[in-house]
Amino acid sequence: LHSMPTFDDIQKNKMGREYKIKCSLPSDYKPLSVLMRLPSPMKKGSGEETYNFRVEADGFYLIDHLNERQTASLALQIFIDEALSHSESIEILEP
Repeated sequence: LHSMPTFDDIQKNKMGREYKIKCSLPSDYKPLSVLMRLPSPMKKGSGEETYNFRVEADGFYLIDHLNERQTASLALQIFIDEALSHSESIEILEP
């Protein structure tokens, strides 16, 4: 058995394209509603991870593993929409 790569492994190996979506989230932000809208990060048929993410105090981090762009793009759009619902402007960076 092999385990899925950690965020630290991904960052060291640059296994995909990374996005940091910076925005002003409320201090009591509860991410459940945005998490429920996300597509499954697992690629149908292979069980391969298509994207991964984390919610941070200053926004969202997403990594697209570049193996099923349509799914990862939808997740990115959901995070962008969520960020814009909390901030007048956002910043998208490649960390």
